[in-house]
Amino acid sequence: MANKKTSIGGQALMEGIMMRGPEVTAMAVRRADGRIVMEDFPTNTNVPKICKLPLIRGIYGMVTSFTVGYKCLMRSADLYADDLIAEEEAKEAAKVAPQEAAEPSAQDATEVVSDATETVCAADDAAPANDTAPVTEAAKEAPADKKDTPAKAKEEGGVFSTVVGVITMVIAVVLMLGLFFWLPTFLYDIFIAKLASGLTGFGARLLRSVCEATVRVVLLLLYMILVSQMKEIKRTFMYHGAEHKTIFCYEKGLPLTVENIRPMRRFHPRCGTSFLILMVLVGILLGMFIPFTGWLRVVCKIAVIPLTVGIGYELIKLAGRHDNLLTRIISAPGVWFQHITTKEPDDQMIECAIAAMEKVIPEDKEKDNW
Repeated sequence: MANKKTSIGGQALMEGIMMRGPEVTAMAVRRADGRIVMEDFPTNTNVPKICKLPLIRGIYGMVTSFTVGYKCLMRSADLYADDLIAEEEAKEAAKVAPQEAAEPSAQDATEVVSDATETVCAADDAAPANDTAPVTEAAKEAPADKKDTPAKAKEEGGVFSTVVGVITMVIAVVLMLGLFFWLPTFLYDIFIAKLASGLTGFGARLLRSVCEATVRVVLLLLYMILVSQMKEIKRTFMYHGAEHKTIFCYEKGLPLTVENIRPMRRFHPRCGTSFLILMVLVGILLGMFIPFTGWLRVVCKIAVIPLTVGIGYELIKLAGRHDNLLTRIISAPGVWFQHITTKEPDDQMIECAIAAMEKVIPEDKEKDNW
């Protein structure tokens, strides 16, 4: 059977995978107890006609993919956090258990001392009762406060998480604009502009554009290498590999089993990593037509981001539909970068990918043609 070019795409999550099909979007997350939790919702099919036009469809697709992907990523992060909290609570309970087991002995010893004291001192029975009454009431009130704490903490934690999420996103956007747009221009003006003062016109713009793009690629490469050393991110990259392998298996028309998926390639030409690299390369071309320097150049490069996204999408769509020398050249930088952003998954990760994929495959197999 010839390879199928499917429109089904995916995204690695925290201990899980999201698959987005033409009718259904599903996420499968592996919990700490080994269960796979499935959640799904309809894929938005009400796409305005204008958003199906070349270039514009790339911008629309990127926005919708980012929105859905962020939603699923945050949901998987919540489930992952719940498992971490449960693990910590279990550890605390294990520490407290030996102490509670020793309490009856202490109580017995207290009763013996109390009996001896009553015998020697011949104290009045009513006095101890009155003295212990307030303590008993306080003891009854304490658990009630503790019962209210988790609910309050959950409510406060939800608000706190939302605020932190918004602040984190704002900081991430500012850092992205600073690192990938302002810094390359700043470094070029400081170190290269004087050396290239003899160049003018198209040659000067080409040199500037290539130098700026090189800085962006180096920054992106360093960032990916650094974050890939984190345990959680490393596992996310393994799930990323499981996603690609599963899509390849489906495109080859093979049954979705761990045995069939395991030997598949983990580098896919339609990956988001390839899309990022294509945007950088397209940025080189567009940068040659921006004659400005300094802050005005930075503003112009930010302004042409939608056009960069649109062209990048058309190129990756071309690479996804055809397999020839041109499309291999287009895909090569992104595929090489996937050696960092994808890792070999284990069988449990592949099972997650299978669960998510099976949920989104339409009954009419023609609906998911790319």
